[in-house]
Amino acid sequence: MRRWLIGAACLALMGLGLDRLDRALPPDLSRLTVSGTEFTARDGRTLALLPAPGGVWRFRTEVEDVAPVLLETLVATEDRRFWWHFGVNPLSVLRAAWQDARAGRIVSGGSTLTMQVARLLEPSPRSWRAKLIEAARAVQLERRFSKRDILAMWLTLAPMGGNLEGVRAGSLAWFGVPPRLLEAEQAALLVAIPRRPEALRPDRHAGRAQALRDRILRAGGLDAGGPVPVQRVALPRHARLALAGLPRAPLVATTVSLPLQEALERLADASLAGMPERASLAVVIADAASREVLAAVSGGLSGGEARAGTLDLTRANRSPGSALKPFIYAMAFEAGLAGPGTVIGDLPRRFGSYAPENFDRGFAGNVTAAEALRRSLNLPAVALLEQVGPLRFAAALRAAGVALRLPAHANPSLPLALGGVGIDLRQAVMLYAALATDGTVMPLRLTPAEAPERRPLLAPRAAAAVAAVLTQPFPERGPVGVAWKTGTSWGGRDAWALGFNRRNVVGVWVGRPDGTALPGATGARLALPLLARVFDLLPPAPRDPPPAYTPEPRGGGPAEAADALRLLFPPPGAVLSGDGPVTLRAMGGRRPLAFLVDGAPIQADPSRREAAWLPPGPGFYRVTVLDAEGAARRVAVRVR
Repeated sequence: MRRWLIGAACLALMGLGLDRLDRALPPDLSRLTVSGTEFTARDGRTLALLPAPGGVWRFRTEVEDVAPVLLETLVATEDRRFWWHFGVNPLSVLRAAWQDARAGRIVSGGSTLTMQVARLLEPSPRSWRAKLIEAARAVQLERRFSKRDILAMWLTLAPMGGNLEGVRAGSLAWFGVPPRLLEAEQAALLVAIPRRPEALRPDRHAGRAQALRDRILRAGGLDAGGPVPVQRVALPRHARLALAGLPRAPLVATTVSLPLQEALERLADASLAGMPERASLAVVIADAASREVLAAVSGGLSGGEARAGTLDLTRANRSPGSALKPFIYAMAFEAGLAGPGTVIGDLPRRFGSYAPENFDRGFAGNVTAAEALRRSLNLPAVALLEQVGPLRFAAALRAAGVALRLPAHANPSLPLALGGVGIDLRQAVMLYAALATDGTVMPLRLTPAEAPERRPLLAPRAAAAVAAVLTQPFPERGPVGVAWKTGTSWGGRDAWALGFNRRNVVGVWVGRPDGTALPGATGARLALPLLARVFDLLPPAPRDPPPAYTPEPRGGGPAEAADALRLLFPPPGAVLSGDGPVTLRAMGGRRPLAFLVDGAPIQADPSRREAAWLPPGPGFYRVTVLDAEGAARRVAVRVR
């Protein structure tokens, strides 16, 4: 009994020593934690891959990610006793030692799969010392991890030739299929390559690779397979530029629809072939309600050059031309300054020193606001922006999360109506989604994370009115229930087309990546035909009739609608220039309205919803508007 107790005590002490040694010298798992990024489409399929640092294609792979036939082949070929040994197989070690002793060199390592994982985690030249370290590390790994975890390490790190590591990279690069769809002969090749990854690369040594693969198949009772692949398949890289800005992680789920993305890429390539020399394009498709990006393409260059292929042109700040006009009209409709049927003069006019002209240098005379918007006439848009106020217009967009890029030290002014500002395609699509829905703005999303907060920009009835005005057939095509607007920047540098229905919002930009002019380019000629073809890829939206536009009553009286009082300008926290008068504007409430600054009334026509205030100097002020029923709205502003 005493001997048994002494033996048990010795075993306990050995276990304690191993435990302390395990803690003092933990295995190095750094190679396992450094992996590439796999982006998946909304249906879970692989959308794009980015390599790990150093250009190695390595992706985290779990046991459940691969076909059962690969696991069966791997264990049967490399380590039949994997499921019961403790990291080292004594029988295999004795057999390998006998073979090595007879040969006078290492010819068989007797490595278990766990020992192979230890070597993959900490690569070193083959020697007896390295083999002993691998054996110790294998025991250590078995103490720390489950058998499935150890298999997952092998599946992630096994060399597959060249810069390919792991079963996922090998499966996609050699066969073009994810590892869960591998067949028996494909699985056998992926088990064979790691034995001598450079000597068995199918693209360089097809005969050797096929011979070992066939031997593995026959050992499993299967017939030899067909020829092995002799070149790598291009790894998935759909929407790669649009996805590059997302946070890096081993696996990133996206909102992109893979079938739609593939169709859009084919369409973009075909369209680019007919573009002017050195033209490039960008397209974004988003879900109107959720603001999820469903597909995006960027780059490419007509004429065969490829340097634009590295630029994400969906984020390039460009002049939108007339593409912002719908929002000027919507704000004018909302403020009661005009309605779709309001007659507006498209006649020569100067706005101080600014004298805009139409694109064709002619004038249409008196037209309705709806016709002026559909025809993209310049004078009516500038006249409405003057009434809305360019500062208020820019501030409203900024408050909704759209930051217009102005020239250095410039304040918003009337040229905003004609593209005198910078905006990128993603923000333009984000804005048009407000017209497609309820007037609220929300950033576009590429991942299915929780939706950010919606910010109000337009009243729903104003957004619906503009949507109804812009819903028209595409040129030379039948009606498809799509609202659209084009834009052309000065000198033909940027051609835009944006469209939407109740289901989707699409933005198209065509231009040169370096910002030089594209002779003869217009949104209608280059971008609009592509927009129409994009909508051919999308399912039609419901064709419910648009809500009727009911303009705000302009006169007073008991029948006047008492909408909630709102202070439209200035917005909360606005920083105003002290160079001249500031127009205070309100909406809703029951007139007469009274405007006050720091409690002092501002002289104004009580029947109007605006007042001019001249700030006495720099500082902080509180602006208040009161209606006839005592409702009040206040904001704090700063004057520079």
